[in-house]
Amino acid sequence: MKKQPNSYGFTLIELMITVAIIGILASIAYPSYTDFITRSNRSEGQRELLRYANLQEQVYVDSRSYAANMKGLGKSTVIIKTNSENYIISVSDQTATTFTLKAEAQNNQTSDTGCTTLTVDEIGTKTPTICWEK
Repeated sequence: MKKQPNSYGFTLIELMITVAIIGILASIAYPSYTDFITRSNRSEGQRELLRYANLQEQVYVDSRSYAANMKGLGKSTVIIKTNSENYIISVSDQTATTFTLKAEAQNNQTSDTGCTTLTVDEIGTKTPTICWEK
């Protein structure tokens, strides 16, 4: 009986199976990862909307009127971009006693289906409601 030599490498079949398994795992994980990134970016827009809504309330307490634009909230322009530049925040509707702040998606965030425009008003109504996590 002849002794078989020791094998120290991988066969082509073993490598192909490993690559296939990695591919299957990646195809499952990637959509979850992109969804997580999208929701994470959305939370930045929501946070900024709520921060500026708070500033609007402070302006109202001081002057008995809401600011007509972001300059009225102490910013240098009438609209502002979030730090990541995924949203543009602006005052979309304003009277002396009401306001609506709007965050419009930019860049990669435009793929956030149904949530490309977020709003909040003076009574805290957040729209679209499906985009605001509870």
